[in-house]
Amino acid sequence: MRVEQFLRESAARSARKTALIAGKQRLTFADVDRMSDRLAAALLSRGIARGDRVVVFMENSWEAVVAIFAILKAGAVFSPVNPSVKAEKLAFILDNCRAAGIVTQARLAGTAASAMMEAASVRLVVLAGGDEAPPARGCLRFEDAITSTRLMPPPAPAGIDLDLAMLVYTSGSTGFPKGVMMTHQNVVAAAGSITTYLENREDDVILGVLPISFDYGLYQVLMAMKVGATLVIEKSFAFPQAILNRMTEEKVTGLPLVPTMAAMLLQMGDLTPDRFPHLRYITNTAAALPPAHIARLQELFPSARLYSMYGLTECKRCTYLPPEEMPRRPASVGIAIPGTEAYVVDEAGNRVGPGVVGELVIRGPHVMKGYWENPEATD
Repeated sequence: MRVEQFLRESAARSARKTALIAGKQRLTFADVDRMSDRLAAALLSRGIARGDRVVVFMENSWEAVVAIFAILKAGAVFSPVNPSVKAEKLAFILDNCRAAGIVTQARLAGTAASAMMEAASVRLVVLAGGDEAPPARGCLRFEDAITSTRLMPPPAPAGIDLDLAMLVYTSGSTGFPKGVMMTHQNVVAAAGSITTYLENREDDVILGVLPISFDYGLYQVLMAMKVGATLVIEKSFAFPQAILNRMTEEKVTGLPLVPTMAAMLLQMGDLTPDRFPHLRYITNTAAALPPAHIARLQELFPSARLYSMYGLTECKRCTYLPPEEMPRRPASVGIAIPGTEAYVVDEAGNRVGPGVVGELVIRGPHVMKGYWENPEATD
């Protein structure tokens, strides 16, 4: 299975169901499928080919979701980049992966234009929003592409699930960012495993407030599309009261958190245990929650199961702590996610038992193909 089939199958099964909510915009699965088909056709007509890398340099938005699936439908590889990065880092990524195209927004066009001066490979710019002229070199207005009926929908890509689906760059905290190569098989396996233990289903309404440019936020999109759930897209958690109001209005069932967001929530004085009866689960990753925060979250969201998770960009998710184990071992990273294996080895590579310090080994179909053109780091 390829990742773009998440959308195709959900659109075939639930065409009129709401897929994305972003501000006042509400798109059905049929809408997202049609728009991404048209943008994919436009990409192909402008020379984007199978295996080409296309950077998605956008804020959380419905346009970013459409762009991601359009790139996949064109048989290309998408690379999400944090919209807050400076031109120098964006230029490095564009040049490193030899990006053939970039999809961006009017607000970010200046940064994109500066970065492209150092990236000769970019031959197509897709610009969403605003009336400004896109940066130099071949350009296409996003709005024109998704409303055009001139081009036929693209055929299904000729590739297989071992092809690259996405290239996610690390933060570069230990040097230059490294491109993590994830195949369609990797993404499908990871999304399938996580939706299994979270018991995601079609009637879920998931809050998409984490950056789509990072894997935790990105997988909220992919998992919602996989199971046919509704994703409520927010640009950030900068205004938590507005987010909570939106959660109430849309009857959100899934709330992905990181510890800083949890701390902000717990500082709000108007939260009551009866405010979010529809909330079914809360997930946390990036760092363990303090026991006091766990207890308080469980008090304020009594209907929600709280999952603690541990992961790496290189394999998305490694382990999770089942909610029933949270009271006993709040600092634990838990057990391997379904369909994978996690164990600890000593310096000689031998498996060790409980209480022994060693190196964590992760095995499974979700583990990356490797680092982009960096065999030394991969080995």
